[in-house]
Amino acid sequence: MAIRAQSIAALAAMCCLSSPLAAQDRMPPIPTDKMTEAQKQVARDFAGERGYEIRGPFAPLIRSPELMKRTLGVSDYVRFRNSLEPRITELVILVVAREWTQQYEWVAHYKNALKAGLKREIAEALAEARRPQAMADDEWIAYDLATEILRAKRISDATWSRAVGRFGEQGVVDMLATIGYYNYLSIIMNAARTPAPDGGSGPLKRYPD
Repeated sequence: MAIRAQSIAALAAMCCLSSPLAAQDRMPPIPTDKMTEAQKQVARDFAGERGYEIRGPFAPLIRSPELMKRTLGVSDYVRFRNSLEPRITELVILVVAREWTQQYEWVAHYKNALKAGLKREIAEALAEARRPQAMADDEWIAYDLATEILRAKRISDATWSRAVGRFGEQGVVDMLATIGYYNYLSIIMNAARTPAPDGGSGPLKRYPD
């Protein structure tokens, strides 16, 4: 009977994992009246700097207000002040979002990438987990560097040489930092089940298990 009870409990747990409830946001935005003073302060700072209320990765991050405060400094640099062209920055962000099947970042940055000059067919190929065709030379280099470090956890000498030759050492460091930063956000949001900006499930299909 004990074994049977354990089997039933395990089956129930599996059913819960596959149910719609399992997709619910684990760390939704905290109402202001429920925030600590530290959370209220970082929320005010965020709204003042960004011009909108906390959303996306910062909804879970505000649970650790000091971490969120320090994260914002990195965010501002990699998004707005790094040495790369916005087109290249947005390309590597999409590569990371696709690798993690990170719906929020994909939806948030897809339009940014197109606005920055990335061709729609490149973004669509990434969404479908295909190697894009007809990319510009700098896009090929950025794509190769991003996919190699994400999948192989290292970068070949050939890719490294091409990347430094095209972007310089600062550019390569900035690119790697951007990749690392969006890995960090993807880990947090995938764990917290942060929904896509429209509240839906998002357009990306999961890679096969």
